[in-house]
Amino acid sequence: MKLKLDIDPDIVAMMAAEVAAGERAVSAAMREAGTGLKSDWRGQITGAGLGRRLANSIRNQNFPRSGESLDAAALVWSKAPVIVGAHDTGPLIRSNDGFWLAIPTPAAGKSRKGGRITPLEWERRTGLRLRFVYRRTGPSLLVSEGRLNTKGQAVVSRSKTGRGRVTAPIFLLVPQVKLPKRLDLARDTARALDSVPGLIVANWVEERL
Repeated sequence: MKLKLDIDPDIVAMMAAEVAAGERAVSAAMREAGTGLKSDWRGQITGAGLGRRLANSIRNQNFPRSGESLDAAALVWSKAPVIVGAHDTGPLIRSNDGFWLAIPTPAAGKSRKGGRITPLEWERRTGLRLRFVYRRTGPSLLVSEGRLNTKGQAVVSRSKTGRGRVTAPIFLLVPQVKLPKRLDLARDTARALDSVPGLIVANWVEERL
């Protein structure tokens, strides 16, 4: 006796189609999760008043870069990790040489190199000398004798009579600074991870429909 078994529909084809649908669902879910997390991080940064430029440093990349996979993944990162990380953790900042941190006052103006101006750069730029003033209570100071221009910045006084000459605090000197924690990136990351299973199911169901 000879028996012949025909399976209709083709189980192998059905399994292959289901795997392909799963690959598409997982890949779509990871793209949605990565894009959403990037948007949430950018929103946190602008909401904290840290500016659009820093927010735009948040990028994302999907893997694989083309096609679909059950092992699809999304990477979200910042092109300015030190700055973003500092606002995310709120670190205690100390001077590299173990002495003082020089915090510029409005009278110091801004650095031509970007960022905060240093005492050495300030002296070279203005031609004025800084003088240390110790204070028992409150931060000590680096001050200079000159005049304040219309922007409130200390510059050389050209007056021969001393008119308008002031002793202006240029830098506050502190041993350390605690940067306030202004971001909570882990919160949004956890939310994005929790959303992945639901996104996979939603995309898989949509694929079936």
